[in-house]
Amino acid sequence: MSTNVTKLIVMGLDNAGKTSIILSLTKKANLLDFCSIKPTQGLNIVNIDDDPYMKFNIWDFGGQEGYRGDYFKKMDDYLVDVERFIYVIDTQDPERYELALQYLTDLIQTLKNSQKKLELSIFLHKCDPSFDLENTFHNRIQVKLIDIIRKIIPSQFKFKIFKTSVYTVFKKKIVE
Repeated sequence: MSTNVTKLIVMGLDNAGKTSIILSLTKKANLLDFCSIKPTQGLNIVNIDDDPYMKFNIWDFGGQEGYRGDYFKKMDDYLVDVERFIYVIDTQDPERYELALQYLTDLIQTLKNSQKKLELSIFLHKCDPSFDLENTFHNRIQVKLIDIIRKIIPSQFKFKIFKTSVYTVFKKKIVE
């Protein structure tokens, strides 16, 4: 039997938690592994063999400002064979929401220009259980953030928004 390879792109600002999400998907990580994560420099490709019939090829794009512009120049190359595009926003960093949303807007425009039909997932990350449940102010901000995201993404794009956290071993809760 042949193995299906699913190529995913994971993007977002630096420190959004992209690498932590990918580490969670490997199912081989422990808490200490998360403490030693270093910022992704440029592009890191991670292959995950979850079962004999499915393989994930995950492209983790470092989110530092110095890399972001270069990604747009090569996006057509990166999009070859991509099945899903994941954009990660750090919900515990509201001071950078505007920047994260602008980056998302720019990425959406690039995807639109490429005319590539992708499934888009937005991960509102670091919705850690105690922080997410106890902080009603934080929840109101998330609701506003979700409304803005829905306005940014054009109607021709299929997308879903998820709340995620590594503390629940990558348990994701759909928002829509």
